[in-house]
Amino acid sequence: MRVLFLTAAVVFALDQATKWGVVQGLNLYELGEIDVVPPLLNFRMAWNQGINFGLFSNQTDLMRWVLIAVALGISAWVLWWLHREKAGILSMIAGGLLIGGAMGNVIDRLIYGAVADFITMSCCGIENPYSFNIADVAIFVGALGLVLFTGKKKSNPQPKPRKTP
Repeated sequence: MRVLFLTAAVVFALDQATKWGVVQGLNLYELGEIDVVPPLLNFRMAWNQGINFGLFSNQTDLMRWVLIAVALGISAWVLWWLHREKAGILSMIAGGLLIGGAMGNVIDRLIYGAVADFITMSCCGIENPYSFNIADVAIFVGALGLVLFTGKKKSNPQPKPRKTP
C-alpha cells in the first residue's frame, strides 16, 4: 500500500504544481491562451464543471458536490479493492495514479468550483478542441492499468483428498 500512497502523493503534487504554475504563474487565467509549441502543445484555459469532455456540466452547485462525492467514493472503493485483493506493485501504481489524479481534481472543485484544464495537444492536421490536465492523464492511465493488472487470480492448487481404505 505504501507504493499506492506514494504514487498518489506524487501525482497530486505534480498536478497541483502544474496547475498553479500555468494558471497562476503564467497568468493563463487572464490570458486565456499561450502557444507553447504550436500545434503540438498549447495552453488553453478551460474551467470544466463536468467530467471528461465537459459532460454533465450543467453548472449547478449540486453537480459540483455530486462529482466530488463520486470521486471520493471511487477512490475509497479502489483503495479497499486493492487492499483486499493484495494487489501487486503495478496494480498499486495504477491505483495511486487514479487516486492521486482524482484528488487533484477534487481539490480544484473545492477551491475553484470547477477543474482547471489547460493542456491542448493537436497533431498532423487534426485539431483537438479539448483541454485536459495532469490529473486527467493520471486517471486515464491508472484506470487502464487497473484493467490490465488486476483481477488475475493466482492459482492455488487444492490439496488432494485423502483416500480412505
